[in-house]
Amino acid sequence: MKSILITGASAGIGAECVRRFLDAGWRVGCLARRPEALEAVCQGHANAVLLACDVTDPEAVEAAFDSFTARAGRLDVLFNNAGTFGRAALIDELDHDEWRHVVDVNLNGMFNCARAAFARMRAQRPQGGRIINNGSISAHAPRPRSVAYTTTKHAITGLTKSLSLDGRAFDIACGQIDIGNARTELLEGVIAANPGDPPPTMDVAEVGRAVLHMAELPPEANMQFVTLMASKMPYIGRG
Repeated sequence: MKSILITGASAGIGAECVRRFLDAGWRVGCLARRPEALEAVCQGHANAVLLACDVTDPEAVEAAFDSFTARAGRLDVLFNNAGTFGRAALIDELDHDEWRHVVDVNLNGMFNCARAAFARMRAQRPQGGRIINNGSISAHAPRPRSVAYTTTKHAITGLTKSLSLDGRAFDIACGQIDIGNARTELLEGVIAANPGDPPPTMDVAEVGRAVLHMAELPPEANMQFVTLMASKMPYIGRG
């Protein structure tokens, strides 16, 4: 049975991917801070392994990865998904604690999980695996008032490239999916805030399908960067 660990698994894109991989017959490590929310997503599924963990805590991340690999036997894929947007603000309106929180979750947290996955994929036999980082359209074209989020998502692109390069010697592939306007709880808040001009959206199920496709590629193939977005998003062209 193939195994995947999904961070940020209790809601939104993470929860959708948990359900998609369980339906496809994978062993799924479901990692998030709130155990009750994880239980609601997994609903006692026999192939779900609940991992209550804060990705910003390196020791807790290591313990969670140990717990999952002890149960699953190996780690085939990490979907490095956990993240936060933070408060929308201009840079001089954002205090240092708010900046540090977004950086800690979106960058340090993803580093912690990628590091844990890389170490286990490098050590396991047969060697190798796949890391899929959740980037963002903001890694290319940011929203206004998103300085902390946008900065961290640009950094994730660098993390993806570095992992992809360093992983070659150990059969560890790394790719990135940049997602725009999937209908999740987070986006519902954006829609509610703009009732007269709702943004174009797409079903979050399309994200689950894309991540599953990336994960199921044979070891010799990798989708390095994938952009998946609502068709009518103003990403291409002039404003």
